[in-house]
Amino acid sequence: MKKKFFQLLFAVFAVLIGLYPLKYLLNHGKTGILSGKPDWLLHSEVWQFSFYSHIVFGGVALLIGWIQFNAKLRHNKPRIHQFIGKIYVVSALMSSFSGFYIALFADQGLWASLGFCCLAIIWFCVTLIAYLTIRKKQILKHQHMMIYSYAACFAAVTLRIWLPVLSVIIGHYGTAYLMVAWLSWIPNLLVAHFIIIKGEALHEGEASRCR
Repeated sequence: MKKKFFQLLFAVFAVLIGLYPLKYLLNHGKTGILSGKPDWLLHSEVWQFSFYSHIVFGGVALLIGWIQFNAKLRHNKPRIHQFIGKIYVVSALMSSFSGFYIALFADQGLWASLGFCCLAIIWFCVTLIAYLTIRKKQILKHQHMMIYSYAACFAAVTLRIWLPVLSVIIGHYGTAYLMVAWLSWIPNLLVAHFIIIKGEALHEGEASRCR
């Protein structure tokens, strides 16, 4: 029961934040994080293209990525799983690539930019490896890389959880934002690693009982 509750909560957060880009697509002018950006940056066509590419493709990846962890879908409808997977991979690669560029202009300077740049690089690399491994029929490694990939993708959710909490606790938005540039994804990857290790232990236990 507890597991199903957390799965539902996980899906709800993914869908809600996955739809968050609509806020920027339906509203014109300085809204959300754009309100703190200088005019010279907002008028840059390269930055604008990168920003909207990042949030749209990232939103798609977040919206559909959680579906891929449904075992019944993978086993009973592999073609749907593969189709969704292709959309996710393209979306994740595009969002992470453009995300690296806009991270260079992140608020709060160098250390915040470095945090988000690291996230973009990791997300891009693990997603690409996930794609390459499934092409080689390395299913287990593919699954592990996809867990890491979606953990990085889910930083969009954890960022929006950490930021208001830390802002209240610390009392300074800038400091909170600087911390979130790292906290939004490092714990996610650690949780992903724990899930992978736990899964391998269960698999080895089942294999030993079958011998």
